[in-house]
Amino acid sequence: MTTPVLICDDSSFARKQMARSIPDGWDVELSFAANGKEAIEAIRAGKADVMFLDLNMPIMDGYETMKVIREQDLPCLVIVVSGDVQEEARERMMALGAIEFIRKPMDNAKLMTLLTQYGLYSGEASAAGRIAAVEKTTRNTADEQLDAYRELVNVAMGRAGENLARLLGEFIDLPIPNVNVIEATELHMAIAEAHQNNRVSAVSKGFTSAGIKGEALVIFSDTKMENIVKLLNYGEHASNEDYQLEALMDVSNILTGACLNALSDQLNVSFSHSHPILLGQHSGVTTILNNHASRWGKLMAIEIAYAIKTRDISFDLLLLFPEQSMNKIYTRLVEEEFVA
Repeated sequence: MTTPVLICDDSSFARKQMARSIPDGWDVELSFAANGKEAIEAIRAGKADVMFLDLNMPIMDGYETMKVIREQDLPCLVIVVSGDVQEEARERMMALGAIEFIRKPMDNAKLMTLLTQYGLYSGEASAAGRIAAVEKTTRNTADEQLDAYRELVNVAMGRAGENLARLLGEFIDLPIPNVNVIEATELHMAIAEAHQNNRVSAVSKGFTSAGIKGEALVIFSDTKMENIVKLLNYGEHASNEDYQLEALMDVSNILTGACLNALSDQLNVSFSHSHPILLGQHSGVTTILNNHASRWGKLMAIEIAYAIKTRDISFDLLLLFPEQSMNKIYTRLVEEEFVA
């Protein structure tokens, strides 16, 4: 009997990645949705006895989707597949009725264990047919490359958020990464408007491996620094300049370390890291970025706007890749994705 299966993720790269994990022997009819609104429509149309659901999506995210499924008692088994694997995220989704919560990226072995555990399928694991079918639909277009970069960073973002949440004991709100291919002189335009009129401080760390090089910048609004110092339990030193600098460096190291480790895992490389550098304190974001980026030409800028809403804390992680690194990243992603 054919099982209607829905893959809901705003990334076409992630949808293909999930599809190629499904064993050939599992008799399924696959459908796809780019957000929760489309997913709800598909469930109502009978296209989703089983759904693999992402969390961070536009229009309707995973939390909102699960809430609708529960409130309307829609007939669908939901397995969350997300880059955000914070314990609180897992608890919230399981409380809403998801049967399992899996870390991205999904692979065939992980999926087989899950399908067997829930009695959905227990036959041959081979997914050679699915892989070949997905590979035929993959085109090396600019849009597909940007989508692949976005998904790459989505997973790395989640890993960094998980580490930060564990250390601080706070839930970290994770966004959809903002990806732009721009000239270096336009770099300040890649940063959210929230920083445009604020004084900021920034820390930079470079990384390189296998012909891929880049830079990670963590940018803090000065208006939030006292809150970060308090969160790190530095006593009554929230307004002390030395403690603020220490807090800035500590949070930067946590974020960039976890994020770069996740990028290394996905690209199957081992990045060497430079020592962190303080780019500036109490300056305009445009001044810091334009002065720093003058040595770059065209680049890919990926912005991740982390937030701890309960503490009124927000900061940006900005990943920069020069043009010559972009095709190498995409090639490694596709090679890893379709390796037999």
